[in-house]
Amino acid sequence: MHHVVLDCPDPRALATFYSELLGRPITYDSDDWVVVSDSSETSGLAFQLAPDHRAPTWPDPSVPQQVHLDVMVDDVAEATPLVLALGATELPGRGVFADPAGHPFCLIPRPAWAPPVHR
Repeated sequence: MHHVVLDCPDPRALATFYSELLGRPITYDSDDWVVVSDSSETSGLAFQLAPDHRAPTWPDPSVPQQVHLDVMVDDVAEATPLVLALGATELPGRGVFADPAGHPFCLIPRPAWAPPVHR
């Protein structure tokens, strides 16, 4: 796998959101394509300009969720206000949110096998 690509109306704004959420830098930035990854030589999340982008309406299937990310956190309740402050919107369901372009994502509790997140 190389990048997971999300279509959106404003790639730079959405990349900034995910850069802050995931604690990863923006490693490539143009008007229509922005990448968030550990370095310019690693895979990551890419954000592609889609001027006619329609935000998903999850859980209503009329516009499918298109992409879904699980973001590991040490404590979902503690991370919730931080995610909302970044510009996320809370959706129905525990730990379910939409990013600023409307893509659903979930905050999931860190499994015992994973090292602490401490963001």
